Amino acid sequence: VELYLVSLDGDRPAPAVIAALTDLVAAGTVNLLDFVVVSKAEDGTVTAIEIEEHADEYGVADLEFAALGVTGQEDIDEFAELIEPGTSAAVVALELAWAARLSSAVQASGAEVLSVERIPAPVVNALVDALDNEGE
Repeated sequence: VELYLVSLDGDRPAPAVIAALTDLVAAGTVNLLDFVVVSKAEDGTVTAIEIEEHADEYGVADLEFAALGVTGQEDIDEFAELIEPGTSAAVVALELAWAARLSSAVQASGAEVLSVERIPAPVVNALVDALDNEGE
């Protein structure tokens, strides 16, 4: 399970983001476990809204949630520290379904995953740009 903190333009996710999540869930690529909108007022007060409780309002009525409540108050409090006052963000809990299938196959074969490291997209993009510019 991975938890993502995604800044929002306003106080709700863009329709394109909801559409992308819907497509990924429908394709079986990810399982959407939880989705919480966290807002921080100018005075630092934090408000968390479980998006499935307001499905129509947030445009997520077609999304299927696999394990509501995975995102706990401790997670929300920790992520809220990263949100600028006067802004909002979404805490999204995803299970990478493809990774779960691969992990099961690895374990069934008697092997084990020894390490996993995520390289942030901006780092990969910068590397690719540098390699592309080398050939010019």
